[in-house]
Order: sequence, then C-alpha cells, then structure tokens
Amino acid sequence: MSRTEEQGEVAAGGSLAHRVPDLGGLELLLAVARLGSLGGAARELGITQPAASSRIRSMERQLGVALVDRSPRGSRLTDAGALVTDWARRIVEAAEAFDVGAQALRDRRDSRLRVAASMTIAEYLLPGWLLALRAQRPDTAVSLHAGNSTVVAERLLADEADVGFVEGLTVPTGLDSVVIAHDRLIVVTAPAHPWARRRRSLAAEELASTPLILREKGSGTRQVLDAALGGLARPLIELSSTTAVKAAAVSGAGPAVLSELAVGEELAMRRLVRVPVEGVALARDLRAVWPTGHRPTGPARDLLSLTRG
Repeated sequence: MSRTEEQGEVAAGGSLAHRVPDLGGLELLLAVARLGSLGGAARELGITQPAASSRIRSMERQLGVALVDRSPRGSRLTDAGALVTDWARRIVEAAEAFDVGAQALRDRRDSRLRVAASMTIAEYLLPGWLLALRAQRPDTAVSLHAGNSTVVAERLLADEADVGFVEGLTVPTGLDSVVIAHDRLIVVTAPAHPWARRRRSLAAEELASTPLILREKGSGTRQVLDAALGGLARPLIELSSTTAVKAAAVSGAGPAVLSELAVGEELAMRRLVRVPVEGVALARDLRAVWPTGHRPTGPARDLLSLTRG
C-alpha cells in the first residue's frame, strides 16, 4: 500500500479519541513548526528522533493527510500540516487552560483537611499523625471533629469530613475501610477498689453483673464490650469521652473498661490498676473509613499513609 493509500484509510466513525491526535502528538507538531526540525522538536520534548518520526507518521495515518515534508535541510510543514497546526495550537491552549483550572481545584482541595475520629483515636493517636502531616503539608489547614463511631459515619456521609477513623466491630453502612491498627479493651479500677487486689481473673459473668463506668452507646468501645458480654454490660455511669471515663475510674467511682492506648500513663503511675479478665473477647481493629467508592486523595491520602507507617 502506498503512503497516499495508507493515509486514505481513515475511519469515518468511532469515538473522538480515535479520530483526533493526542496532545503529545499535537505538541510535537507545534514544536516542528516552530523549530523547523524534527530532531530539534524531539530534543525539546525529551523524546528520541525515531519516536518523534513514529508519532508524526501515526498522526498522518490517523488524519489521512501528510503533515511534514522531511529533507536533509530540515522538516517543513505541508499545506495540510500548516492548517492542522493552527487547529492544534487552539487545542493545546485549551488544554493548558484546563490544566490551570484543574490545578486550582487541587490547590483548593489541598488547602484544608476535615477529619472525623472516634474519641480514643482522636485523643491518643491522631495528634502524632497530624504533627507528621504538618511537616509534609505545612499549608494545609486541618480541622478535627471528635465523636463516637456513629457520629463519624454521619459526618462522612453528609460530606462534612474527608476521612474518618472508627473503633467499632463493624464498618458503618455506606463506608469503605482499611485496618490501620489493633487495640484491646481492658478493665481498670482505682487501687483502693477490691478488684485491684484479687488474685483470680474476672469471669465474663461477674463482669456483666457489675455496674461499670462506660462510654455511651454508639461508641466503638461500647460496641465491643456489648458484643463481648452479649449486650449485658451494666452502666454505673455513661460518659461521652474516654478522658471522662478515665477520670471517673481514677477518682474511685468504680471499675471501667478502656482502651489500652488510653491508660498507659495511669497504669505506670499506679493511679489505675489493670484487672485480668478471662473468657471475654475485647480485641478490636482500628479503621480508617471514607464514603464507598471515594478513596481519599490529597491530604487525606497522605494522612492515611502516615497511619500505616
């Protein structure tokens, strides 16, 4: 098949993407027009001359016309090539405007990060992660809303947060997730409480029959405990934050069930005593969550990578 016949084999139908050269080819054609040299255009765009020649031939086949005449003195646009170059210039200018607009959208997205997290993660893990994120993205303003796992899900689904963190046994409906850490709930009490001096582990029945200082229903901590005790946990006091539960336990109000993450200092200082328990499954996964099908991008993606580092 001759070159002219080959160039005549152009599909009349198909999608626009199959009938219009890509931006790389159009940028190459503009460089040839400006420099008068295929080799010079290749060097400017950082590709080899054979690759540039191949790309020009591909455009010529696609359009069905010759675009460039090559000679020892350089490369010259054909009449058709000059016309296509005028069109190409407008397309490339429009693409540059598109790129500027897309960058503005990314800059606006990257200027803020809205995080929703359940209480234990918000109080004991997120501060370190956010400090590390600040080092990477000093211009990103971060807002943190702390609440129980149910509230975290509600904020994500209402587009009031970009990424969330929860502690419960299940992933709320409408959210995707990834496990970022593991945690365990433990029973603690003040040193003066009788449980602090017991030699035997608590059985599930005794734990379930004893009034406890607990987080409110809807919290990840409460979900895990209720599941472990078959919904039989008895609240002595229900409080809406880990710090409040811990303070009540330290004061001697009664035994509490808290994350290991939350009581390390109190155990080391003997302000609280860990009470051994047997026959109760108190392990849990800590998860990052986001609306289904909308995996975190920008600062939210960077924060997620830090949690798993």
